[in-house]
Amino acid sequence: MASQDEQQQQDPRIPKISSAIRVIPNFPKPGIMFQDITTLLLDTKAFSDTIDLFVERYKGQNISVVAGIEARGFIFGPPIALAIGAKFVPIRKPNKLPGEVISEEYSLEYGKDKMEMHVGAVQAGERALIIDDLVATGGTLSAAIRLLERVGVHIVECACVIELSGLKVCGANLIPLAAFSITVREINLSFKHIF
Repeated sequence: MASQDEQQQQDPRIPKISSAIRVIPNFPKPGIMFQDITTLLLDTKAFSDTIDLFVERYKGQNISVVAGIEARGFIFGPPIALAIGAKFVPIRKPNKLPGEVISEEYSLEYGKDKMEMHVGAVQAGERALIIDDLVATGGTLSAAIRLLERVGVHIVECACVIELSGLKVCGANLIPLAAFSITVREINLSFKHIF
């Protein structure tokens, strides 16, 4: 992902976006530095600038699908999809979507989880952007990539508002393709202390 220094040199909106994201220590449990985007959503200029940065990056790239990862990818994905002329496809946790779904399992520190998508929501050959609010270990993004690629979708890029760097991640969860984040937060904790 692009470094925060490179991005800040490129666009003056990024420091304002970064400063609009509140950090809550020890939430939801001790040792976690929770990146709270609700304060970003309350700042209409910073929120608009966030959407605009994504739209400027992806408009004209022939993207037909914006896939948002539950739940905060649902906040950023739809306005981006509308602005670039793409459909929005929710990628959800198990048993949240009615009807027939396909699923992809991924590893957590102490177990497994999975992501699901409606059968027929995307077609082979479509070009997709995957969006979420934050990437830490890459587990959910990797599952979303595998899920979409399994049905023949070409992933253009994964995009997040926040990238947590400095985490020790499981090799299986590393994102295997181009990724973009607006702001990078240095976190010097091990994987087990974050989740």
